[in-house]
Amino acid sequence: MRFEWMYWTVPTAIFFITIFLMITGMFIWELVSPTVERRGFLRVPITRGTRFFIGLLGAAYIHLAWLGLTDASLWVALPISAVWMFVVMRWG
Repeated sequence: MRFEWMYWTVPTAIFFITIFLMITGMFIWELVSPTVERRGFLRVPITRGTRFFIGLLGAAYIHLAWLGLTDASLWVALPISAVWMFVVMRWG
C-alpha cells in the first residue's frame, strides 16, 4: 500500500500560517483584554472570538460563492472577504 503525501503549495502554507497567527493574536488579545458580550448588527450577544469565527466562516462562503458563480480570478474575492471580516469584527 502506497501512502500519498499532500503537496503543500506556497499559497496554501501562507493561508494556514496566517490563520494560525490570527488565532494566536486573538488568544493574546484575550489574555491582555478579556472580552465581554455585546450585540451588534448580527442581533445576538456574542464575544470577540465568536465574531472572529463568524467572520472566517463568512469569508470561506464568499470564496466558495466566488468559485461557483464566476470565472474571475479568486484573488478578486480576497478584498471582499477582508472587508467582510473587518465589518464583522468591528460592528458584528
